Amino acid sequence: MTRLPLAALALTLLAGCAYPYTPPALPPIGESAASASARATTPRPAADAVAPRAPVTILVSIDGFRPDYLTRGLTPNLSRLAAEGVSASMRPSFPSKTFPNHWTLVTGLVPDRHGIVANGFTDPAHPDARFTMASDQPYWWNAAEPIWITAEKAGIPTATMFWPGSNVAWGGTFHPGDYGGTVTGGMRPHDWQQFNQNVTDRQRVDSIIDWLRRPAASRPHFLTLYFDEVDSAGHDAGPDSPQVNAAVGKVDEAIGRLLAGLAELGQPANLVVVADHGMAATSSDRIVTEDSLVDPADAVMTEDGPYATFRAVPGHEAALEHRLLGHHDHADCWRSPAMPARFHYGRNPRIPPYFCLAQTGWLIQAKRPDAPFAKGTHGYDNADPAMAALFIAQGPAFRSGVRLAPFDNVDVAPLLRDLIGLPAGRGLDGNDAPFRRVFKR
Repeated sequence: MTRLPLAALALTLLAGCAYPYTPPALPPIGESAASASARATTPRPAADAVAPRAPVTILVSIDGFRPDYLTRGLTPNLSRLAAEGVSASMRPSFPSKTFPNHWTLVTGLVPDRHGIVANGFTDPAHPDARFTMASDQPYWWNAAEPIWITAEKAGIPTATMFWPGSNVAWGGTFHPGDYGGTVTGGMRPHDWQQFNQNVTDRQRVDSIIDWLRRPAASRPHFLTLYFDEVDSAGHDAGPDSPQVNAAVGKVDEAIGRLLAGLAELGQPANLVVVADHGMAATSSDRIVTEDSLVDPADAVMTEDGPYATFRAVPGHEAALEHRLLGHHDHADCWRSPAMPARFHYGRNPRIPPYFCLAQTGWLIQAKRPDAPFAKGTHGYDNADPAMAALFIAQGPAFRSGVRLAPFDNVDVAPLLRDLIGLPAGRGLDGNDAPFRRVFKR
């Protein structure tokens, strides 16, 4: 296991930002001294010419990347991959949020079943805790097995350069105690990194390439890579902003660096490039206030934004439902278990009992903002084109120049299972049907 010590991270970041790339001068972030020494004595890629490298599978997530960003003339590397491989506009699962969809992509289950139902939530089984995007206690995650655990159990080595949940000791047991408690048991990828937004795109890509420099016996066969800046820019300035364009160009450069590194190694790879969701423009002019939906004396709003969730004040259920349920201007509200079936959402006990979904581009908030803003967000109806997610697959397994009809992101995990040689999963919400005609025979 490779994990990044915090003190070493700070030094590595300073050094990594100061020097140009000269492989393999910069070790992967968090690499141990023993591993670095072993890598230094490993023959360079020319030695692999005797035995051609077997293809690896690399799953790349570009958070918040809408498919139409490819039409802006800013993505020579991604556009080339799409032209040379398979591309589509992919539907995220509901809710179109980051952590639920990243877990769907690697489990093949909708959030209602895999249990990561939002970016923040509570669980009746753990009433004193709240899930956040920093939560790594296994009990939040154990309801669904991610593909790297399935692969490791099958003897297929994996490595994750960031992915929500990949730092979790999956299947482990959390024990409350001093300093946040401890975890016993569980499994992780063979190599993994604790997410840190300050780790640069260059360092993320270089870690992937350095893992792939290893001898065949210890080389990972399935890897993940994650980029966050397109989503961050979309939130800060909206999807049509210069900031998003700059972020799109920056991540495309990182993809180019990855491709160049793979070419230098002579490493064939099946690349599956995805996003978790899209992005919609929001404005201070499009606000649904809490008091337009409920009497605050009847309810507690537990989440706000593109959707809002509520719990009734004990004894006020009837009053809350009388006012809340049904259609409102720019929002629709349901008892969670009675949400439209197409969402496949609302029955997990971690979801609050009342759910209101805003019209795309509108926000549900406690009150109107104090200052005007124009930003962006996601979490809306997953069928809305603004929520659509990027999908590109390119490599030796795929035909060239194929454009697929839109499909659901629960189908990505079955595709990955095919690529890395795992049997079809049982009881998944998706399957590999959208991809069967695009495989090379």
